[in-house]
Amino acid sequence: MFREMRRKRQLLSEEAIQKVLYQGTSGVLAVSGDDAYPYAVPLSYVYDGEKIYFHSAKSGHKIDAVSQNPKASFCVIDQDQIVPEEYTTYFRSVIVFGTIRILHDEAEKREAIEKLAVKYAPDDTEENRKKVVERDWKPLCMLEMTPEHISGKEAVELVRLHTLK
Repeated sequence: MFREMRRKRQLLSEEAIQKVLYQGTSGVLAVSGDDAYPYAVPLSYVYDGEKIYFHSAKSGHKIDAVSQNPKASFCVIDQDQIVPEEYTTYFRSVIVFGTIRILHDEAEKREAIEKLAVKYAPDDTEENRKKVVERDWKPLCMLEMTPEHISGKEAVELVRLHTLK
């Protein structure tokens, strides 16, 4: 169902993929938009080892697209170092294919926004996080992505660096 990567040497290990997903701060979510045009939007996210969560407004292009077709892909770029003298880029990225659902259950929604809040404001107090969540609760929508296929790739130059160590 999902394509196998041609350049297997450049495939990231499961451990490296997990590291990228946990440490990344943003990625690009791609969904099927209006008139079958792809719609890709950069988003903050949190990965909990099983699911990826995004926050959103309750209406808009992204919500309309997800409601029409829950299949999506999400790409996180971990490294993007341009090396002009070599006419290349030392890159590392992960792409996730899966389905998205809008969280309607209050408890699920609260759990998801809490994960996101802890990731982006880890030093904040629980009391303040709850205050901020309550303030923004009414217009808040949370999305949950269930991965079906995850792969990661890095530049061949980075692969060579790993093998030299």
